[in-house]
Amino acid sequence: MNEPKITIQKTELLSDNWYILNKVTFDYQKPDNSVITQKREVYDRGNGAAILLYNKTNKTIILTRQFRLPTYLNGNNNGMMVEVCAGLLDQDEPEQCIIRETEEETGYRISKVKKIMETYMSPGAITEILYLFIGEYDASMKVSEGGGLDHEQENIEVIEMSFDQAYAMIETGELKDAKTIMLLQYAKINGLM
Repeated sequence: MNEPKITIQKTELLSDNWYILNKVTFDYQKPDNSVITQKREVYDRGNGAAILLYNKTNKTIILTRQFRLPTYLNGNNNGMMVEVCAGLLDQDEPEQCIIRETEEETGYRISKVKKIMETYMSPGAITEILYLFIGEYDASMKVSEGGGLDHEQENIEVIEMSFDQAYAMIETGELKDAKTIMLLQYAKINGLM
């Protein structure tokens, strides 16, 4: 398939309340050189980073549990999601962001992480690139209880569990967060535990 020629005709701001929602009108040149005009709503919330914290010796990982309104509105009865630690980049580089978020959310102060991939999680509607990392932790790195920042209204529960238990939660359907599933599968495929 050839690269399509795209011409942005108009971008209309629909909302700048929490993040940015635009309606974009664009021309798309098809392979037969005909042009069609399309309109799409695009949500821009910035880019983010996520990390699987793992302890190879104990064969454990750190996950978080928190309320996620969109899941509550779409079939998740209590809205609670079990996930890896994650956050928006704000003005940081991905590595700086995930080190900061790890301490804020989990209470572990880590200094070394490894980026394993970049991914668009919902490319049909959201501009976000998510940078995925892994990082080792141990008890000596625990500097606080974590739980997130009060001014961001975060109410995060920190969960330490065995890797095998977490991985089994994919099959049972208890784990439904894509970034978490991807990172657990990466760990399994690459024999981190």
